[in-house]
Amino acid sequence: MDYPLSHCLSTLGFSCTGGFPAATLVFRPKRSFLLSSQRGHLLITLNLPRCLNRLHGQSVELEPKKVVVVGGGWAGFGAAHALTKAGCSVTLLDAAASVGGLSTGFRTAQGRPVEAGVKGFWWQYHNIFQLVKELSIPSPFTDWTKSSFYSPEGIDVEAPIFSSLPRLPTPLGSFLYTTPLFRKLPIFDRLTALPLVQALIEFDTDMEIYNHYDQMTARELFRKAGVSKQLYHEFLEPVLFITLFAPAEQLSAAATLGALYYYVLAHQPDFDVCWCKGSIVDVIFKPWVKSIEHLGGRVLGGRRVQDVIMSSDATSVTSVIAANPLGEMEIFEADAVIFAVGVEALKKIIVSSNALSGRQEFAAATNIGTIDVLASRIWFDCRVPLRNPSNVLSGFEAGSGGTLFDLNALQTEFAQETGSVVEVDIFHANSLIPLKDKAIVQRILEKYLQRCDARYKNAKVVDYSVLRFKNAVTLFGPNCHQYMPTTSTSFHNVFMAGDWLQQGPGSHGARGLSQEKAYVTGLQAANAVSEKLGISFRAKILNVEPDEIHIAAAKYVRKYLWNESHRWNRQLFL
Repeated sequence: MDYPLSHCLSTLGFSCTGGFPAATLVFRPKRSFLLSSQRGHLLITLNLPRCLNRLHGQSVELEPKKVVVVGGGWAGFGAAHALTKAGCSVTLLDAAASVGGLSTGFRTAQGRPVEAGVKGFWWQYHNIFQLVKELSIPSPFTDWTKSSFYSPEGIDVEAPIFSSLPRLPTPLGSFLYTTPLFRKLPIFDRLTALPLVQALIEFDTDMEIYNHYDQMTARELFRKAGVSKQLYHEFLEPVLFITLFAPAEQLSAAATLGALYYYVLAHQPDFDVCWCKGSIVDVIFKPWVKSIEHLGGRVLGGRRVQDVIMSSDATSVTSVIAANPLGEMEIFEADAVIFAVGVEALKKIIVSSNALSGRQEFAAATNIGTIDVLASRIWFDCRVPLRNPSNVLSGFEAGSGGTLFDLNALQTEFAQETGSVVEVDIFHANSLIPLKDKAIVQRILEKYLQRCDARYKNAKVVDYSVLRFKNAVTLFGPNCHQYMPTTSTSFHNVFMAGDWLQQGPGSHGARGLSQEKAYVTGLQAANAVSEKLGISFRAKILNVEPDEIHIAAAKYVRKYLWNESHRWNRQLFL
C-alpha cells in the first residue's frame, strides 16, 4: 500500500521540508518500508504495525505494549508469535532451559537424539499446517501413514489412508473401508456402535446436554449404548489412549465424544495422520523462535514463574515475577499476561502466588487431574521393519495404552541407521514410571515388541532412552468441564491458553485435537490481548471443515426438538 511521503512523515511526527518532495512510502513485510523517488531508494525499518495504525488515524504510543507469555509450548509460542506481529514487545518465559513444552528435545548418554514422545499431525490441523507454510519450513512432514492396532495377540485392525480412497458420506466411508481390515472383530460387534451416533450428534448442541454427558464416564456411556466388550477393547479403548491418554472409566463422556467425533463421525479423512520428519523442537520450534526474535520478541528459558504483581485496585496484573537459572528473582513488567502452561505447571504457580490462588478461576483449575506419560526410544543392532511406521498398542498393561513408531521410516536422521530405532510411548503409565530405566526397556522389549513382532527376540539393544513425565497431560475426567478456564479471567489483562481450556458448545472445532487446539487457543488469547490493548491486528484462525450436510441437519433437528421439549415443559408448569 502506497502513501504520499509528506502525509506519512507528518503523521509519524516528522517535518517534510525538501528532500524527497514527490516520494512515496511503499510498505514491505517484516516491519520495513521503502522510501523511493526519482533520486533513489532508502530502506528503513520501523515498527510497521504501529506505523500503519497511526496512518489510519489510530492513536499510538511511542513505546510498544508489553506482553508476558508464560509457557513455551504450542499455545505459548502461538500467542507470542501473533503478538510480535501485532507490534507488541513480547517476552516468553518458560521454566525449561530448552523451551518447547512436551515437544522439547533431549540426548542419550551416547549423544543420540530423543524427544518427549512422538506426536501426530492430523488431517484437521489446518492452523499448524498454515504456520509451517508461514515459517517457510521445507517439507517438515511425512506423507499420510497407515497404522496398525496391536494387542498382545497381534494386529487387530489396520487404519488405511482414507483421503486416498473415494470419499463417501460419513460415517459410511470409514465403516466400509475398514470392514475388511478388522481381523477378529465380527460385523455384529461393529454395529453395536450405532447407538453412539445419537450421542455424537447431540452432545455439543446445547450446554445443558454437554454438561449431562460431562457428568458421566465414557465407560458408562458405552455400557448404556450397548457397545460390545470386543468393540471396546479392540477399537474404542486404543483410540481413547492415543487421543485422551486414559481408559474410559476415568474419562468424561463429553470429552470422549469430542475426541471420537473427529475419528468416527465428522469426515472420512479425519483419521489420517502424518508425522514430523525430525524432532518437533528442531524442525518447527527452532525456526519459530527465530521468527519471534526476528520480530523483536524475547524467548527466555530457565525462568520459573513464582507470582504476579497486581495493580493497586487488584483488577489487573502489572508484572510477572520469575526465578532465573541462578535462583534470582526477575520482574517483567506487563500491559497484558497470557498463561499458556499445562495444568500441573499452573498448579505450581498458583501454590506460590497469593494473587492467583485467591481467584476463583485459578483455584478451580487445581481440581483438574493429570496423567503420567513415559517415552522410550530404543536402538537395535539390526533392522526389524514394522508392517506400518505408526502403530497403536492396547492391552499390554492393565490401564495403560501406547504408541509404537518405526523411526527409520518416519524421521530422516534415522533412515540410514544400520539397526532399527523404535519409539514406544506409554500413556497412563503409573505402573511403569517407578521402575529403573533398564527394567523398563527390558519390559518393553519382552512384553510389547516381541509380541508385536517375534523377530525382536533376536535383536540386541545397543542404546536406549527413558523419559518420565509425571502429571504431563490433562485428564479430562467426569465433571472436569466446570473447572476448566476460558480465555479471559477475572483480571482485565490476564488471559489463558492451552489444550485444557473449556471445549463445549461454541468453542473452536479443534477440541479433541491436542496440538492444534493448544495452538488455536494461543491465537485466541493473542487476539483477546490485541482487543484489550486497542491494537487492530488479529491473528487469522482457520476452523475445521464444516459438518457434512446430513450431520448438520441432524444436529439442527436434535437442537430444535430439545428446545421445543423445554418450551412445552415450561408451559405445562405455568
